[in-house]
Amino acid sequence: MSVIFSKDITDYIYNTFYLEDDVLKEMEKYGRDNEFPIIDRYSGTFLYILTKIKNPDLIVELGSGFGYSAYHFAKALKRGKVVLIDYQEKNIEKARYFFEKGGLIDKAEFRVGDAVEIAKEYKDIDILFLDLEKLRYLEAVKNLENNLSKNGTIIADNVLWHGDILSRNDKKAEKLRAFNSYMAQNYKSIIIPIGDGLLVAVKE
Repeated sequence: MSVIFSKDITDYIYNTFYLEDDVLKEMEKYGRDNEFPIIDRYSGTFLYILTKIKNPDLIVELGSGFGYSAYHFAKALKRGKVVLIDYQEKNIEKARYFFEKGGLIDKAEFRVGDAVEIAKEYKDIDILFLDLEKLRYLEAVKNLENNLSKNGTIIADNVLWHGDILSRNDKKAEKLRAFNSYMAQNYKSIIIPIGDGLLVAVKE
């Protein structure tokens, strides 16, 4: 559920752009039942569309959880792979289960551990997706920007911090503001007000 749109608008979007994939429906139910936060359905659709347009060879995702966002990436891939990284093995195993059920296992690589450190192993990243601890977004970009491909794209979720990016003064909000500022100064960036705020950036 979006914290940026009103409930009426969110309901309209959900009812208009309905979900046909049974595995994604099961993943959404799993997220609700276990109070596990995932990206919004329309944010996932955005990832799918962007992947179709970009036609990447390598997507690296930091903070994959049980694979909901990565599943959208994988569904859109014509070639290449998406690397799922999460620090909890149980999350990665659940992601593997969903990918096998959806017939997408051959489009994915599953890794357990520190997302930033593992991601350093990959070069020529076409899409870098950030959904790990918000305190680490800026650290992640600074450590991985040289690992991007020539036209690499960075996508970060939750950059509006529950719609309170300006009013909150806690450490996470401060770190997110610093991250957003860095991206604005060093990349061609835009924040799309879907879900909890989705930043998309490319190097100029």
